[in-house]
Amino acid sequence: MIKIFRRIRQSYLFENKTGKYLTYAFGEIILVVIGILIALQLNNWNENRKIKTFEKDLLIGLQTQLNGDFGLINRSIEGNKRVQTSSQIILDHMDQDLPYHDSLALHFETTNIWWKMLIKKTA
Repeated sequence: MIKIFRRIRQSYLFENKTGKYLTYAFGEIILVVIGILIALQLNNWNENRKIKTFEKDLLIGLQTQLNGDFGLINRSIEGNKRVQTSSQIILDHMDQDLPYHDSLALHFETTNIWWKMLIKKTA
């Protein structure tokens, strides 16, 4: 293909047909520009495809992480409710000025447990 274009170009130069040579040269420049534009468009399309794939993977990871975090949050809420209930029992016992009872030991132990919500930040 290159040999054909080279022959056409040389024949125009040797025959002193500068008008046809300039038309040919202009056509060749336009073909090169069109080729470059097509290559750029394909590159942009490929980059957009990669970005969408990365975004999809990121959203799936975020969804998985949030589902796991909801389980941790619910367990923390339930644990903190137990701490609050035990604390209220101890306070009620103290307000009523009742003597110490063995069942309060469990409530004192429960109030010493701190339920922290550890949320992952990987996604």
